[in-house]
Amino acid sequence: MNDIVVCLFSVCGFEKAAKGLVGEGRRLAARCGGALRVILVGDGAIASEIAPLADSVIVADQAELSEYQPESYLAALTELCKIQKPKAVLLGSDTYSLEAVARLAHRLGGSAVCDGSAVRLDGEKIFVTRQVYGGKAQAEIELKRSPAVVSLRSRSLAPASPQDAPGEVRHVVCTLPPMRTRIIERKVDDPGNVRLEDARVIVAGGRGIGGAEPFSTELRQLADILGAQMAASRAACDAGWVPATWQVGQTGKKVAPELYIAIGVSGASQHMTGVSEAKNIVAINSDPEAPIFKYCSLGMVADYREVIPLLRSKLGLLHK
Repeated sequence: MNDIVVCLFSVCGFEKAAKGLVGEGRRLAARCGGALRVILVGDGAIASEIAPLADSVIVADQAELSEYQPESYLAALTELCKIQKPKAVLLGSDTYSLEAVARLAHRLGGSAVCDGSAVRLDGEKIFVTRQVYGGKAQAEIELKRSPAVVSLRSRSLAPASPQDAPGEVRHVVCTLPPMRTRIIERKVDDPGNVRLEDARVIVAGGRGIGGAEPFSTELRQLADILGAQMAASRAACDAGWVPATWQVGQTGKKVAPELYIAIGVSGASQHMTGVSEAKNIVAINSDPEAPIFKYCSLGMVADYREVIPLLRSKLGLLHK
C-alpha cells in the first residue's frame, strides 16, 4: 500500500514538532498517492485536533496505555502498523519515538533511519536526508526494505493545512503482551518552564562563560528579559555548572528556536548539530577564530561581561 502512517504519543502533546510531523506525512502521502493515517497512543483527548489534518486517526487509549511504558507502547504500534501495511512510518525525534524506531522497524520487517531532516520519494524508492560527521556533511540514505520507519527532526517542518472534512477517529483495543520491563519512577525538571525543544528563544552558555555563577546571574537575567529558555554546551554541563537537561548538541537536545543566543560557545560541530534548525543564531565570543562565527547570523568578538549588561539595559528600556 502507499499509505503513510504517523505515530504520535499523547504524552508529548500536539505541539509544534507533532504538527510538523503530520505536515510531512501529509506531503509524503500526496506524493505516494496514498492516505495519511495517524496512530495516537495514550490519552485520546488530542485526537480531535489531529482529525482535520489526517484521513483517519486511530486511537489506542485503553487503560494499559494511560502511562508511557516502552514495551506496551511498542506492542500497540507494531499491531496497528501491521494492520495498516503502510509504505512509510514517521515518528518524531523525542525520547519516546527514538526509543521505538529501530525496534518497530525490526518487528515490521522494514528498515529504519533516525534523526532525519527530510524525506523524499523517487519513483517507488524512499530517501532520507540526515546529518553525518557531527553536522559537517549530509547523507542521503535509501531505505530498501518496506516499510520505511523514520524519525524526523520535525520542529522546523511546516504543519499541514486542515482538510475540508476531518478524518475519521477510531478507537481500538490492542492485544498487549506481559511487560518484561516497566518504568517505576519519573522525575520532572522545571515543570513550569517551556520544553527546551519547543522554545522560541534560547540563551545558551558554553565553556567560555568560565563557571556556574554567570549562568545564574548575567545569562539568567538576559533570558528573563527575553522570555527565553536557558541552555548550555556539553562542556558546561560536563563541568557541573548547569543541569544535564540543558545540554544542546549531538548528544543533547535538538532545538529549532526563532533566536538562539550563544554566549561563550565555541561552536564545535557536535554542538551545532543540535542548533542546525535555528532560524537566527547570535554569537558572543572573545575568540575571533571560534567556529561558531561561520554559522551565526550576527557575531560579536567581545567579552560577554561587557556586552550583556549593555544588551540588558537596551532591552530593559524597550520593555518599559
